[in-house]
Amino acid sequence: MPESDLQRADIEAVLAEFKDPETGRSVMQLEQIQAVQLEGTNLSLTLGLTSYSAPIWEETRNDLEALLRSRLPGLSQVKIEISEHERPPVKLGQVGLTAKSVIVVGSGKGGVGKSTIAASLALGLQRAGCKVGLMDADVYGPSIPHLLGASGRPEVSEKQIGSDEAGNPVVARRITPIDVGGMKVMSIGFLVPPDKAVIWRGPMLHGSITSFLRDTEWGPLDYLVIDMPPGTGDVALTLAQTLPPTGAVIVCTPQDVALLDAVKAIRMFQEVRIPVLGVVENMSYFLCPDNGKRYNIFGNGGAKKKAQELEIPFLGEIPINIQLRINGDEGNTEANFDVVEVASPLEQLCKQLVRQLASKHQEEPPLPSLSVL
Repeated sequence: MPESDLQRADIEAVLAEFKDPETGRSVMQLEQIQAVQLEGTNLSLTLGLTSYSAPIWEETRNDLEALLRSRLPGLSQVKIEISEHERPPVKLGQVGLTAKSVIVVGSGKGGVGKSTIAASLALGLQRAGCKVGLMDADVYGPSIPHLLGASGRPEVSEKQIGSDEAGNPVVARRITPIDVGGMKVMSIGFLVPPDKAVIWRGPMLHGSITSFLRDTEWGPLDYLVIDMPPGTGDVALTLAQTLPPTGAVIVCTPQDVALLDAVKAIRMFQEVRIPVLGVVENMSYFLCPDNGKRYNIFGNGGAKKKAQELEIPFLGEIPINIQLRINGDEGNTEANFDVVEVASPLEQLCKQLVRQLASKHQEEPPLPSLSVL
């Protein structure tokens, strides 16, 4: 298109094609484009994006600029600023949780670093600007409080939510989660002594998970990250019945024995109709601090190869790192993002997860939800 023929209508036609990462719908339709100015061949505008997609704000801006330049070669300058676009979440499922996405982190077996990945994923999303809650559903082996250095006992209060037919007050129990640097965290580890074993049958487990979801004052969230118990069992069924989880992230290590169990976890989530968003290979390699050489202690690439075989996205590989282990033992998991060898893989994990969700939304935009009063 010749430079002299550029019109505002041409700009808006291209903008109408660009989709919001959260909803998969046109940013023009959702009124996320503001302050459009076309002066000759120079274009400036403001793109509103929600905190849900905060990890990929910059690449979304770059994608929009690339689209405008490819479709309108007459443009000589394109300036796009990002502003936060407010879009509150709606209530989910039977429990009334107010969140845009529920991400469950699972594994086929214990000892693969699942809880460390769950905590790091939640912290990484929060550091990027998302509103995040972290729920420890590993009732028999809760480790989230230790990994975050969190302690205390959640306060429990009662709140009148209405009246019955006889006029008697109907009271609901509300749990105030533990605040960890602005992130709301809930775990059975806050409710029982560290050395006490939880010995529950299925109904009690179901009740505790449901209570954590229904009775906790999570507030509005972009993401609720749930650390699952290892293996296959009751918790996945409970979540499938009480929520529509957005999807599952599977954590495994490279060796064959771990991959066999990871496949079982993948099949379990597929059976209960929780989409598998991707696979993470933890303890993927060791980068020696003395000589800079990379050692594949447990092998390497097994998780990526298995993900390709199963046609499941591969979200990234996280190395073995001594400081990562020290930070976890000291309850300072957030410090992992200050470790050079670990920070970039963890940040890329968060970005890749959000990219995967954005791609999923573009292929099949979520249906608008209506709150039931």
